Amino acid sequence: MRWVTFDCYGTLIDWRHGIATAADLIAPGYGMRLLEAYNRHEPAVEAESPAMRYRQVLAESLRRACADERVPLSDDDVGVLAETLPYWPVFPDVAAELSALRADGRRLALLTNCDRDLVAQTLRRLPVRFDAIVTAEDVGSYKPAHGHFTRFREWYEPDEWVHVAQSYVHDLVPAHELGLRRIWINRHGAEPADPSIVQDTLPGLRGLRDLIG
Repeated sequence: MRWVTFDCYGTLIDWRHGIATAADLIAPGYGMRLLEAYNRHEPAVEAESPAMRYRQVLAESLRRACADERVPLSDDDVGVLAETLPYWPVFPDVAAELSALRADGRRLALLTNCDRDLVAQTLRRLPVRFDAIVTAEDVGSYKPAHGHFTRFREWYEPDEWVHVAQSYVHDLVPAHELGLRRIWINRHGAEPADPSIVQDTLPGLRGLRDLIG
């Protein structure tokens, strides 16, 4: 029962590209500005309403981002993020590393701040089968709350467990608090607020199999 768990959006799926491109569809030229504004609002929306479905989180965070940037948002367009999410691209380093971990006999799981209906549409773009998925819908909360991690431990009782994620706040911090081995996929060259929370770091998934060992 040697498990490697992953965050999905941002770690395996290019979440920033997906949001910026979708935002450009409704507000041409504003994609990157709306992305940065969205990033500021989504954690607050999730903390305020942990039982809210992720489609609604996407919509409400986009509403607030558009308000910040003074971009008109019609009722018809508010669902653009959820509608385009199934087409957000997989990072090019994902296929080889996940396939290598699978070849080594590792079990793979997703711990995602998403709902089952949305992540199901993303799974068809990922190159390997996942043995387990824990969603925000399953646990009634969003990371960095511990619900995903504790539910995974209850359900699957891993003998070995490594958590791999891009988000320092949503994943590295709770994994540290729970004493899990953790690998930071620092795709954007961020500086950690507390370096002691970080164990191992890679700039992408390339080399993950060798690092896990």
